[in-house]
Amino acid sequence: MERAVKNGGSDEMGCIMTNALQDNVALVTGGSTGIGLGIAKRFVAEGAFVFISGRRQAELDAAVSEIGENVEAIRSDVADLADLEGLFETIRLRKGRIDVLVANAGGGVLAPLGSVTEEQFDTMFAVNVKGVLFTVQKALPLLGSGSRVILVASTQSVKASPGSSVYGATKAAVRNFARSWILELKERGIRVNVLSPGPTETPGLKGAVPAAEQQLRLDRFASNVPLGRVGAPDEIGKAAVFLASDASSFVNGAELFVDGGYAQV
Repeated sequence: MERAVKNGGSDEMGCIMTNALQDNVALVTGGSTGIGLGIAKRFVAEGAFVFISGRRQAELDAAVSEIGENVEAIRSDVADLADLEGLFETIRLRKGRIDVLVANAGGGVLAPLGSVTEEQFDTMFAVNVKGVLFTVQKALPLLGSGSRVILVASTQSVKASPGSSVYGATKAAVRNFARSWILELKERGIRVNVLSPGPTETPGLKGAVPAAEQQLRLDRFASNVPLGRVGAPDEIGKAAVFLASDASSFVNGAELFVDGGYAQV
């Protein structure tokens, strides 16, 4: 376990501080790049102290530098239970609680039915399903009444595409977790919701093809989105703020699609 910390500094994200999450303590897994980084930035802009976790120290360090204040990075693999225990012990020692938990870490590869390998299957389920379940389980001692849990899924939970059967199955499992957990956690007053992004311009989406083909890939996705474009990580971050704040105080067990209408047609 390694940590990088940076406190102090100014708001360099160009957004208006409304303090919807003032004095909240949040954890965003997979928070060093892409959607996770977009969420972490927005949370800090809204007044939260944010822990971010991920597997690659260099990316975590870069994210801490980019966010600039009220952030701490902890290297941790959500598929490794010992890592998770170390992650939450560090948070317990540093802050003593978690008000908002964002189980965002995940990933996948295109794997057509005829060529899916056991390794691909095990890796996607280990990170996207096992990782989400045990992230929430290990966080429970730090979640008090009124805490909010956000599970990041995908439009692939409801919208199929060739080669995405395993990935889509993992995200459908994440969506079903929320339905069960709102019943199991109701006596503790913990809300659980699912945030399902559509095509979003992230290093993962662009990095799946050579640099010369990246814009073409984005354009192909955009052509299937009713708004005519892909999303930005900051737009997913704004939706996460809604689910993390009192503005969504009567929203529980829902799946919020932030996809420009992609999953609706």
